[in-house]
Amino acid sequence: MLTNCIRIGTNLFPLWSVLVGIVALVEPRCFLWFGKEAIDAGLGMIMLGMGMTLKTEDFVRVWKEPKVIGLGVCAQFLIMPAWGALIAYLMKLPPEMAVGLILVASCPGGTASNVVVFLARGKVALSVSLTLASTLAAIWMTPLLTSWYAGHYLPVDPWALFRGILWIVLLPLSVGVAWNRFFTKSARMASSYSPLVSVVFILLIVGFVLAAKKDLILENWRVLSASVLALHFGGFALGYAMASLIGLSKGQRRTLSIEVGMQNSGLGMALASKHFSQMPMVPAPCALSAVMHCLIGSFLAIRWRRNPDPGD
Repeated sequence: MLTNCIRIGTNLFPLWSVLVGIVALVEPRCFLWFGKEAIDAGLGMIMLGMGMTLKTEDFVRVWKEPKVIGLGVCAQFLIMPAWGALIAYLMKLPPEMAVGLILVASCPGGTASNVVVFLARGKVALSVSLTLASTLAAIWMTPLLTSWYAGHYLPVDPWALFRGILWIVLLPLSVGVAWNRFFTKSARMASSYSPLVSVVFILLIVGFVLAAKKDLILENWRVLSASVLALHFGGFALGYAMASLIGLSKGQRRTLSIEVGMQNSGLGMALASKHFSQMPMVPAPCALSAVMHCLIGSFLAIRWRRNPDPGD
């Protein structure tokens, strides 16, 4: 019974994201208690939970589909940051908003994508492998790409971003993997709750940033919404197009589309809040991204679920 409740609660993540977004903007006090200092801890808990679900064979599986994994990582870090920078240039975004958009575009795929791939009847194992590979690559790529594409808008310290990702991503992920390796029984028990815990922390982070930036977001909602929507629509479309060009199966194309289109917005918010604390608009695109990509991903999941891959 409890397991079913956890599964249902996790699968309804897109709905919770929309509800949290509305509540945070209508009644900010519901989320302001969470606090900026808790964002790093929340994201660390998400990465710890992800690590506890990983085994040695998950890392081995990454190398069993090198073409697909390589394509996904390349699309994540070559196409998305460049696409985000192009949107910022064409729409003439204010510097802080442009940096936030490029930052979230330079982030890896997040655990939310695994939920949406499951709902879309895509390749869940492939989705997890892509998330793992892009998360590990992000330790170097996210700071580097943010500096390259956003450095002319505002000063960006790639080494500070790198150190932040080490603490927020690599350390808790490594602890989770080690926990699963040496304390398998307790890790299995904890990991049964970790998807729902991850959803709760993502929602708290999104709610806090939206609540804290309410006035700025509402003041700039047109250009902010348009730029974030363009980023994610382009990500879903480009991911699917690349997969189609090299002849991947329908299920693989859908999975790649979702992985490329959905970023780890929580990481973007944590990095923006920590390293651009004097620039109030930088976290806003990251927070709005968490809601937007869930909406688009959920819509695709509903459509694709009615037309599953015949190879499944």
